[in-house]
Amino acid sequence: MARENIDLPEDQGCLRWVLGVPLALLYAPAVYFCALALIAGPGPGDAPFREDVQTLSVLSAVLCGAGLLITLTPVFRRTMGRWWYALPLLLTTVALVRAATV
Repeated sequence: MARENIDLPEDQGCLRWVLGVPLALLYAPAVYFCALALIAGPGPGDAPFREDVQTLSVLSAVLCGAGLLITLTPVFRRTMGRWWYALPLLLTTVALVRAATV
């Protein structure tokens, strides 16, 4: 049995903005933490500094993971486009590579 879509096409634009706000609030700090981790360049004897860079990278990955979990809900999957998966996957990959190579 086919499911009837109750969302009107003209409502999609406003709904996308409303649903995009929590994702933007998660991804903005994730981008900031990832950028800080990429910019930071510890020296050869900076073990605490390396741990800080790894913490920033992991925090960025956790925020992106939370955004991905939110995006997997049926309301987001039905309303938002698939490109919302690209940013957190790219950020998570960059952050985890940075954490591993510090």
